[in-house]
Amino acid sequence: MHKGGSSAHVAGAQRIRALRRSFFLALCLSAAAATAQPADNTLNRRDATAWLNKIHKAAQRENYVGTLIYQRGSVMHASRIQHYSDLVHNEYERLETLDGKPREVLRQNDVVHSLIPEAKLVVVEKQEAKDRFPALLATNKNDVLDLYDMRKMPAERVAGMECEVFALEPHDAARYAVRLWAEKNSGLLMRAQTIGDGGKVLEQVSFSQVQIGVPSEKQRILAAIKNSSGWNHYEVTYQPTSIGDEGWSIAVPLKGFQKIREVRRPLGELRAPAPGNARGQVFEVLQVVYSDGLTGLSVFIEPVSEQRARREGVAALGATQVVVRRVADFWITVVGEVPASTVRQFATAVEYRPPKTVH
Repeated sequence: MHKGGSSAHVAGAQRIRALRRSFFLALCLSAAAATAQPADNTLNRRDATAWLNKIHKAAQRENYVGTLIYQRGSVMHASRIQHYSDLVHNEYERLETLDGKPREVLRQNDVVHSLIPEAKLVVVEKQEAKDRFPALLATNKNDVLDLYDMRKMPAERVAGMECEVFALEPHDAARYAVRLWAEKNSGLLMRAQTIGDGGKVLEQVSFSQVQIGVPSEKQRILAAIKNSSGWNHYEVTYQPTSIGDEGWSIAVPLKGFQKIREVRRPLGELRAPAPGNARGQVFEVLQVVYSDGLTGLSVFIEPVSEQRARREGVAALGATQVVVRRVADFWITVVGEVPASTVRQFATAVEYRPPKTVH
């Protein structure tokens, strides 16, 4: 009896150990399978397009007020933003700096008034591209999903808001990866990060506090524009041009970047106009703007001048890269939120052949 009971006990213990081994093995296999075959969270093109458009439109059509924190490299500053839209999608926006010298930007649709209080100066210009945070897309001429894969990440909270999180991963090394946090209901962008090698955050813009769906106070913005009418005004004019007519050519060296603007414009320190000089202290330069729909760069061409000390070289701050080189009697400056190799390739692609003079 004792021997039989002992055999049964041993057999039962062996079965329990076998079950434990089987359970442990099943856990190991499940973990290995999860590691080897992660769930595919890449959005299909239709869903990705819908989210990108929702994020972009929310920035233009929602009423919101909040505090923005900008971080670029080791530099950080804060701004207060107010944005209102009416039933026919007119936009009214006020952006106030909270650090450093007081600055205020007032926008009605595409007309921007930049106020510089210490100089009693208002700089007025038209803003063509609506890609400033929390807006997103720089141009509709190119589909960003030809250049990036869009993946859905685990949801997170930003500024007290429940957000859907997306990663836009480029197909090549010519552009950075981007991470986006969009408020679940409205789609308003709560945070955007530019990601460099090794997942390093190069640049970030984020709401630290925000209210969505607030009553419109557009009349206060219109009143502020009107109240600055007694200040000195400087109007930045962009004259459409063709750099080819002036001897310049730029063979776009990388896939996906398309030319969206080619203008002659002022560049330099803007000051109150001196007596007899209605235009103030500015230099005129050629500017060519390229975009892949999500990010972009500018090529500036300016004559060599003793008044502006320049030298060849490179610089970087956060995601922004700069290359300066001299071609003939001109300075070429390429600036963009793209990898250094992209900026260098564009700088090298700029060529000059003096136009033939007509006698």
